[in-house]
Amino acid sequence: MDRIDASILAELTANARVSQVDLSTRIGLSSTAIARRQKVLEEAGIIQGYQAVLDLAQFGLATTVLVRITLESQSEEALRAFEAGVVACPSVIRCFLMSGSDDYIVTVLARDIQDFERIHRTELSRLPRVARIESSFALREVVNRTVPPVVFSAAGVPKQRPPSPRRPARR
Repeated sequence: MDRIDASILAELTANARVSQVDLSTRIGLSSTAIARRQKVLEEAGIIQGYQAVLDLAQFGLATTVLVRITLESQSEEALRAFEAGVVACPSVIRCFLMSGSDDYIVTVLARDIQDFERIHRTELSRLPRVARIESSFALREVVNRTVPPVVFSAAGVPKQRPPSPRRPARR
């Protein structure tokens, strides 16, 4: 991967619907060359897909809950059983196996606190091998990036800076 590939990735990360014509203008290559490079990045698995980012509040899912879960055991069977169960939970959008005192951190979307109570009762508390569940409600999202900017700066893509103010011409 070179600087041009990294530039393509930076542009697609900002707007996956950008046309190859617009990409070619921004990057300085023909749209054919952009299409060829983008296809190579897809085939190499660097680009794994494209997705629409939705405003989930428009669907009534305005409450984000971070749930810390501790299992009764960290045996292979307990981990496997829990993970199979959490994958089947329709309200869970993300789950991480953790180091430290919590075994998993799960992200849940709910309509409100009453809806989360239902999710807790009908989904989370029924997961296998759970010993403890602790929940925290997000008050507001501060940062939500799909890719940290350091990825592109490490690849030699110049950081996008705001335009500098123009100074008046000297006479």
